[in-house]
Amino acid sequence: MAALRTPGSGCPWDLEQSFETIAPYTIEEAYEVAEAIARKDLRSLTEELGDLLLQVAFHAQMAEERGAFDFGDIVYAITDKLIRRHPHVFAEKKKLAPEEVKAIWHKIKDKERAERKNGSRTEGTLDGVALALPALIRAEKLQKKAAAVGFDWPSIEQVKAKISEELRELEETKNDKKAAAEEIGDLLFAIANLARHLNIDPEAALRSTNQKFERRFAAIESALKARGKSLEETSLQEMDALWNDVKIEERKKKN
Repeated sequence: MAALRTPGSGCPWDLEQSFETIAPYTIEEAYEVAEAIARKDLRSLTEELGDLLLQVAFHAQMAEERGAFDFGDIVYAITDKLIRRHPHVFAEKKKLAPEEVKAIWHKIKDKERAERKNGSRTEGTLDGVALALPALIRAEKLQKKAAAVGFDWPSIEQVKAKISEELRELEETKNDKKAAAEEIGDLLFAIANLARHLNIDPEAALRSTNQKFERRFAAIESALKARGKSLEETSLQEMDALWNDVKIEERKKKN
């Protein structure tokens, strides 16, 4: 990475990059790691983890050039954090349940965040949830933080009622695109809330549905190709019938 960033002999593309321009690639590589895991493709996971590690090296090199920090500082920081947040392992050794460990982690994390603020302003309950997170993941994290201080629906039925309310409000927007966009956001937020109450990861659930849609749509294309037809030549009714056939076949395989 240092060679690639050396003026005169390095790579022109790498030399013109900054933290801001590389950040999107860092996020993309993290998703490709998650995709390899979802496919249970350990061979690809090896490669994708390497690509993600490259992102760390890239950011570290740019920081070292500014005299801010280097790769060693990154490793030291995470090592120090792991030791600090696992006192039950590295300090007073004791057996804890996973939920107790999680509680300790969050308590220490909150303390660290407050210390970083150094009294500059009062720490808000919802502070610390990264803006760059995917919206569904961020919604769930915000809801969890609010729920921790008692701001939460006590029952799943109330959450479902909220979803119904948001659907009605969406219908009332008529042709107002701006209002509809706001109500769609409220509806998605309410659905993320329902997923949280059911202990379901909404991001993973939607990712799984995306994959299912891709798989079924590809099956429709394949069936039409076998008949010598294209999607453009096929009516919605025909495609819907093929879709239902694919669903039936999938259920048979599950059983």
